Amino acid sequence: MEETAGKGETSKLVAGFANNKNFPSSSEENGADLETDCDEQCDEESCKLPALVCLKILRYTGEACEGQPDGEGVASFEDGHMYKGMFSKGLMDGHGVLILENGLKYEGEFVDNTPTGQGSYTWPDGSTYTGDIYSGRRHGMGSYKCAKHGASYIGQWCQGRRHGEGTAYYNEDKTSWYKGHWVMNDREGSGVRCYPSSNVYSGEWRNNTRHGEGAMSWLKLGQRYEGKWKHGVQHGVGRHTWILKRADISQYFQSNQYKGEFFEGQRHGQGTFYYAGGAIYEGEWKNDKKHGQGKFTATDGRVFEGEFVDDRMMTPSLNGTRTPTSFGVFHVLENPSSVLGPDMALGIGGLLEKIPESRREAEQKQVESAVMRENAELRSLYSFYSRLGRAPSPDNTFTLSCLQFWRLLKDCCIHRHGLTLTQVDRFTRDQASLAEIHSPFAPVLLREFLSKLVIVAFYIYNKDMESEKHLLAACLLRLMAEDILPNARKVKGSLFRQPDFALEALKYAERCWEVFEAFCGVSTSGGGEKTMTLRQLMWMFKDLRLFDQQLTAATLQEVVTAENRDCNNQSSSLEQEITFLEFFESLLLCADVKRQQVSDAPEGRVPLGSDHHTGGNLLEEADEKRSPNRRTGNVTAQEVGGGQEVKRQEIPQIASHNEHQNRGQDLLQIRTEARTHQVEARIRTIQQFFEKCFFPAVDHHQSVTRKMRAMTLEDQNSE
Repeated sequence: MEETAGKGETSKLVAGFANNKNFPSSSEENGADLETDCDEQCDEESCKLPALVCLKILRYTGEACEGQPDGEGVASFEDGHMYKGMFSKGLMDGHGVLILENGLKYEGEFVDNTPTGQGSYTWPDGSTYTGDIYSGRRHGMGSYKCAKHGASYIGQWCQGRRHGEGTAYYNEDKTSWYKGHWVMNDREGSGVRCYPSSNVYSGEWRNNTRHGEGAMSWLKLGQRYEGKWKHGVQHGVGRHTWILKRADISQYFQSNQYKGEFFEGQRHGQGTFYYAGGAIYEGEWKNDKKHGQGKFTATDGRVFEGEFVDDRMMTPSLNGTRTPTSFGVFHVLENPSSVLGPDMALGIGGLLEKIPESRREAEQKQVESAVMRENAELRSLYSFYSRLGRAPSPDNTFTLSCLQFWRLLKDCCIHRHGLTLTQVDRFTRDQASLAEIHSPFAPVLLREFLSKLVIVAFYIYNKDMESEKHLLAACLLRLMAEDILPNARKVKGSLFRQPDFALEALKYAERCWEVFEAFCGVSTSGGGEKTMTLRQLMWMFKDLRLFDQQLTAATLQEVVTAENRDCNNQSSSLEQEITFLEFFESLLLCADVKRQQVSDAPEGRVPLGSDHHTGGNLLEEADEKRSPNRRTGNVTAQEVGGGQEVKRQEIPQIASHNEHQNRGQDLLQIRTEARTHQVEARIRTIQQFFEKCFFPAVDHHQSVTRKMRAMTLEDQNSE
């Protein structure tokens, strides 16, 4: 090794470096329709390489040839830089380590005094680059990590800039990133961007902005857009979806959706909006609102077609001008100022008309707030009652039916306020056709369920609460406190109390609904719909010849009115209208009466007048008579020990504990088996009643009726 120092001559080495700036990190702006990127530069002064400089050697130690560094050596330069590595003919060539005066370190390959090949940079702040180097620049494949911001990039480089395929992470925990194409440090081409909020965009880019065809998902907002973009916003034809959250219930429609034209991030031009409830608007839009010619199709099939202005339909008035029509549904389902989401929007326009116009807006806001106060309980009730009589499904979600809604009202004793279920149907029918008013199979969506409860609360308590400042909210909260919360989930009636029995019984519901409709008469309420009264039900039983010694007219009346508070004045209830729930549960109880008639000696009529006997307790009572200890769980020493007296001190404590535990398990098994046998017996009972008694009687009656009508028609023709 030879040490040389400048004596008269100073060696000059030209080190080739070019500016290599750190790539920018990304900050994020959240919005309902947009999510924009702003580039934020790292500290450029600490993360760049110097320009071409002349390095004058002050001292060199190492191998030399012909007076020049050649081979392995260490050089100190005039500006404070240092190099240790391979030399060739006085130039850095081969593998070496160069440390600049400012602390920047390069370790890797040199070619003719220039970093070229595989190498790594380490900046004074700890930032690093490892990969391909060409002429002192990051060029080829390489990875960079910024110590200051935790940002990093792995991919292709060109002349010190990200170019080609690569992935950039904008924070240390890698929750914000971009993977795709780059053009000279800009996101350009196709790529996927995940923002710190977990929102994701996948599609085309230009100049670091979303531009072209792409899809954006806003996870927390529950929104998604697929379509054209321009300079970072929706522009052109696309589809925007608002995904509704399903909280342990099932809805037939799971999202609001718009398909059509956008202009600078807003619905503008021609487009179609599909509402979660099933309604559809097709027509013109302006600045995110329905504006121009359009057609609105409601969930019940009604169609409103004409001119819309600022989301409201215009209708001609008497003086020839056009005024906005408030259909409620237009604003309620989209109104961002409402405290309720689209799946909970109240349809109480008819009820609000009973409120002075100056108070309507305040009344609606207050009742919406009341609904939100009870939100968790109301959703839970919807879920509970929608599962009644249903087999488990893969997602365990269902839509409430009118039949189940009636059961909730009966359980909460709404009928004891002088409001019948048929009256509730009329008050809450919301423009439904007459044929659908009393249908047990009609679905009740969550928003309809909430609206019905608000309406029921008003008709029950409006007189008592008329002094309250916010009438609708006060009525709803009182209904919840006094009727629903204390009584809901305590399922009564003969249909839904036993799940396995309900599943079997509901197999006969559609045929029974046909019978119900066949024997209905036109309601005297003036509405024109067909309903059934208790008197008509009795005439039906008489026409079908179902009455006998056990099942008398009095028994039937007692069955139908079993859940009513006052059963003493039964003559006044003959004109009471009944829903299909009351009709169907009466048939099930009549089947039980028929079974009692067969299985028990005719010691007298079975009492049905109290709630205790409603819902299948007839069989429970019979089983209790046969085996009284089975229901109480009392077990005697003789039953356990085979008739011998059991002495406590002769049995070890552990054995006594085990025997006690075994007895408990045996009793539990006995009770479970008893309940299973009871359900099986009830199922056989209704099968025999419907298949061998009720339906044959209906078929016979209809056959005779048709023949009599035919004979009457022939007689009239002959005359």
